[in-house]
Amino acid sequence: MSDNPEEHVMTFWEHLEELRARMVRMILAFLAGGGLAWYYKRDVLALLTRPYQKAWEEGKLPGLPSLGFMAPADAFMAYVKLSALSGAIFALPIVLYQIWAFIAPGLYSREKRFAIPFVVSSCGLFAGGGYFGWKFAFPKAFGFLLSYIGQLPDGGVNIQATVTLKDYIEFVTHMLVAFGVAFELPVLAFFLSIAGLVDYKQLIKFFRYFIVVAFVISAVLTPPDPLSQLLLAIPLCGLYGVSILVAYFFGRKPPPEDPPNDPPKDP
Repeated sequence: MSDNPEEHVMTFWEHLEELRARMVRMILAFLAGGGLAWYYKRDVLALLTRPYQKAWEEGKLPGLPSLGFMAPADAFMAYVKLSALSGAIFALPIVLYQIWAFIAPGLYSREKRFAIPFVVSSCGLFAGGGYFGWKFAFPKAFGFLLSYIGQLPDGGVNIQATVTLKDYIEFVTHMLVAFGVAFELPVLAFFLSIAGLVDYKQLIKFFRYFIVVAFVISAVLTPPDPLSQLLLAIPLCGLYGVSILVAYFFGRKPPPEDPPNDPPKDP
């Protein structure tokens, strides 16, 4: 079979039909994941609240940590949102594979063989970023934010935490997605390098600037405490180093640099 993608050209309507079929598969995967998450919604929520509970216990705060809701439908809508996000995460491998399969006819065989590594690495990095945030960053962030609970001096007003279920799920899911997406940096470098948009030498030169970029990203995505920002910025810098290696092994090689012109010698 020929390796030239131009010999497998599809008509506009064939492209639309294939796109529709792959969109249906993505939606079915999302619905299946969301339905499964809804069935285990309390277990999923218990998993997400462990960092909050851990920070509460380590801070030796009085009573038990609680999550309230203001309107009668708030708890229901919070579970719906949690199930939808869980369904999206569950469907992520299938979505990525369907996207790759849709663009595969326009690729050469050398590029097609990256399909499975692309799906596995993308999902693995996203899961690794989410786990890193859940395991290390979230307890520290909650510990900082809950440290403001307590009574003011001289027996003044007592400051208490009134955290709603809706706000908690929004905060945690935002952080999980932020850490997961941030950890996709090597995959982004892979695509940019095989497309010839960047090479490993350019990435090496940009590294000192990326350190500043990493801290800016961390300041935007994490709570305003230095420890949480460091817990995201340091892994980002390490992943940038991995991205340099990815560009070196898989990307296009940079053109050789022209040797400097020596000045003419005096006779």
